[in-house]
Amino acid sequence: MNNLFIAVFQVVRCCNNSFLYFYIMAKKSPKAQSFKRDLRAEILTVFERHGKKPLNHKQIAAEIGVSDSGIRELILEILRTETEKGNLSEVETGKYRSTKTNTESLEGIIEINRHGKGFVSVPGYDKDIQIPKGDTSTALWGDRVEIAFNPRSRRLDGRVIRVIERLRQSYVGILEYVHGEYSVTPSDMRIHVEFDIDKDDLNGAKKGDKVVMEIMRWDHPGKNPKAKITRVLGRPGEHLTEMHAIMAEYGLPEAFPEAVEEEAMNISEAITEEEIAKRKDFRGITTFTIDPYDAKDFDDALSYRILENGNIEVGVHIADVSHYVKHGMLCETEGFSRATSVYLVDRTIPMLPEKLSNMLCSLRPKEEKLCFSAVFELDKNAALVNEWFGRTIIFSDRRFTYEEAQERIESGVGDFAIELKSLDDLAKKMRAVRYNNGAIDFNSEEVKFKLDEKGHPLGVMIKVMKDSNQLIEDFMLLANCRVAEFIGNPKNKQPKPFVYRVHDEPDPEKLTLLRTFLKHLGYKLPRPTDSVSGNVVKELLSKAEGQPEESIIRTMAVRSMRKAEYSPDNIGHYGLAFPFYTHFTSPIRRYPDVMVHRLLARYLEGGQAADQRDLDFRCKHSSLMEKRAAEAERASIKYKQVEYMLMHRDMEFDALISGITGWGMYAEVRETRCEGLISINSLKGDQFQFDESKYIIQGLRSKKEYRMGDIIRIKVMDGDLQKRTLDFMLVDPEK
Repeated sequence: MNNLFIAVFQVVRCCNNSFLYFYIMAKKSPKAQSFKRDLRAEILTVFERHGKKPLNHKQIAAEIGVSDSGIRELILEILRTETEKGNLSEVETGKYRSTKTNTESLEGIIEINRHGKGFVSVPGYDKDIQIPKGDTSTALWGDRVEIAFNPRSRRLDGRVIRVIERLRQSYVGILEYVHGEYSVTPSDMRIHVEFDIDKDDLNGAKKGDKVVMEIMRWDHPGKNPKAKITRVLGRPGEHLTEMHAIMAEYGLPEAFPEAVEEEAMNISEAITEEEIAKRKDFRGITTFTIDPYDAKDFDDALSYRILENGNIEVGVHIADVSHYVKHGMLCETEGFSRATSVYLVDRTIPMLPEKLSNMLCSLRPKEEKLCFSAVFELDKNAALVNEWFGRTIIFSDRRFTYEEAQERIESGVGDFAIELKSLDDLAKKMRAVRYNNGAIDFNSEEVKFKLDEKGHPLGVMIKVMKDSNQLIEDFMLLANCRVAEFIGNPKNKQPKPFVYRVHDEPDPEKLTLLRTFLKHLGYKLPRPTDSVSGNVVKELLSKAEGQPEESIIRTMAVRSMRKAEYSPDNIGHYGLAFPFYTHFTSPIRRYPDVMVHRLLARYLEGGQAADQRDLDFRCKHSSLMEKRAAEAERASIKYKQVEYMLMHRDMEFDALISGITGWGMYAEVRETRCEGLISINSLKGDQFQFDESKYIIQGLRSKKEYRMGDIIRIKVMDGDLQKRTLDFMLVDPEK
């Protein structure tokens, strides 16, 4: 019988028809009778997917879901046949690999959704390469990975070959104990797996504790990664526990190393006559700062005087951090590592130690301070007549809060009211020119909390940009764009390597999605292309100005745009409509501003061009740290928003519908800017469904409609502090 079977196999091999294989095997294996697939094609697809990786017949059988022993024998025979044909090669006994693979190896950053599907961003590819669920290997969200990818394939699909570098080693979550096993589910919802914890690696943690864990190993994607607990944060829901959890989740430091603090404390506060002689002296010119009431560091000041020709000289004076923080210092290394200060709801995590940020470099009133300055001569129409850049010494006459400055602008009464009114007038004229040139108003409302001594939110405040805020912003923008143009404009001199704050034009593909969304709100926009995409957002915001849906349209428009970043390659700043732009005005809290000061000083003194590669590395790091800081800040705000709303379950709020989906609608409370979900199943009085063509939720009988931008009345139904989510219920307006 066996000899007969082998003979039949030989016939099959000659026929080279894998469907005939199944007919023969059906005589041997009952399971094969229902097998209707082209086995040869599936086997070759597996090899294509795995590139040059050697595979045996058992691995192939497992990958295509075959467990029947008879079909496994058939797989082995197909492998031998394809080897004879040259499509495969037997690299060692029983292991084969493709000889004709078109797969390439690429590197990129992976993002994995909650369903396990991956998306890898690879330089040079306009679209993300998709990684099917099960092919992400042991990668976690944000890791740098190597993927196998066939660029000639119809679908942009690949698979993870290996993890090159973990984005993070530590994660935060709550320790669980189920069926005698310990595990932690990360609070970061982007992480799609649980972590197993051995009993010996608990580090004193108990069930229900919020903990920091460190990944130890992840050997196989079919099993959970192993981790050990490195720190117990406390019980979930406690203020300090949650703030420390956010800091740990985003890798934010809690304190400066002792050596860094000691170095900062030893920096001399003395300003020598020799140093003053190198600088332009502004100590006799009216100078003041304008900052938030709770600010502790003041890194910018304005000086004001009327010149003999009637023009106005405005000095934008910035703390000279680079005078105190030099290359090679520990403060420099730590400042670069942090790259930015971070502002959580209850604390500031500074870029530099307090001795520098709040004392030496802070432009405190009634103290002489060293600055790097941009000084402008403006005529009565705010047109630029002359400019000067260099190191200065100043004496701040007054520290204003925004509220104090606003009061003088509005009333014209009080110390320095004349100067403030004049600066406000100049700022408004500069602003009008900027908007006429196509700048977008990016000013968004800032959410701040009033906290009690235990950190619980007593109230929510929405910061509104008034004239005093915009006055400062306009002169900072002037300094930033003029410094960038002074260095980068080829009309002035040969451009040298520099640090720019760049903002690319919107992606036409994203604008197409925005255009589809806006259609449901009654807005018709031209179809975006590479040549006209730059005007689409500006035209949209102009049309929406003053309309009830303006805020939601502004939010969606900003989300559709690319993000600003730091780069030595200048492409201009689309949003501000500046061909040259940098960050010069906040070196206490932003490392790129320190870089800009150093480069400006270097080039003013006739120094050699900086290393472009080094600038590129530092710019990329600074952009990454800026993104991390923004995410941590949003997480802390979102947590307090959820906490505040859960404390007010019995209250009704007006809310704006900010999103429509098949499972319900999202609404943003107008008073607190907290967003929550109203499940479609919770809507009463009718059966409601999502109409995708109209982008509405509609009642089948009543035809009641809910649209983006509608104002509704809601109450809090439930919330999850750990996930920072809220569930709302609709309040019947007729009750």
